[in-house]
Amino acid sequence: MQLFDRFNLGHGFRKYFEILPALNDTLRDDVFRVRHEVYCQELAFEPVRPDARETDEYDAQSLHCLLRTSHDPQRLVGCTRLVLTNPESPQAPLPFERTCAKTLDRSIIDPARLPRERIAEVSRLAVRSPFRRRRGETDDSAPIHDEDFGNVVYPRFPYIPIGLYLGAIALAKRSGIDTIFVLTEPRLASHFAKLGVEIKQIGGPVEHRGMRIPSMMDVESIVRNMRFLVKPIWRVIHDEIENGYKGAAGSSQLSA
Repeated sequence: MQLFDRFNLGHGFRKYFEILPALNDTLRDDVFRVRHEVYCQELAFEPVRPDARETDEYDAQSLHCLLRTSHDPQRLVGCTRLVLTNPESPQAPLPFERTCAKTLDRSIIDPARLPRERIAEVSRLAVRSPFRRRRGETDDSAPIHDEDFGNVVYPRFPYIPIGLYLGAIALAKRSGIDTIFVLTEPRLASHFAKLGVEIKQIGGPVEHRGMRIPSMMDVESIVRNMRFLVKPIWRVIHDEIENGYKGAAGSSQLSA
């Protein structure tokens, strides 16, 4: 990473990647193919599917995000999704509510008592192995490590997983979501603290493709308290997500 990229994360992100909402069948198909490659073929979290697409019952109520390289030939890098509550059945549980039904501390927060249209869950975050793998690293779909941030002398930044999380936050912000839930590895809170992002644990750990902890994030607080160094990459990702929606709207008007 060049010196300028280290201190202007927005420039560095745009130089290597682009992120976009998967608003049509072609882009969603790319998302499902990435998920199948990572979750089914590599990690065996899910069974291999005959059509090489990993989907589930929550995809119909989800907003999907796709990360690609910004240079030709473009390559798929990773994806994630924001699972919204089902508008036809708002009290139906989000995925983490089922997985963590016995470990959630409802004295901290009870998702069932919140305005259901204003909560969502980040899930199915996946990064293709050529963009994530280190020696001996095989069992995580999108790992973040302390060394990914480098040190004072040699700073680095984990563009890919952080970019996908910020993409999900951008989707949440434009969709009127107040609270995001995530089921993730125990150390994510310390990694995100480096960015000025607070993740609050809301229950005990649960075994789910490794040890995972149910946590929550407040969307407005994330945007408001983001560290100065991170704001340029947030602006780039926010704008790219917004431009994706504007482009889709323009295409719809032309075809009408």
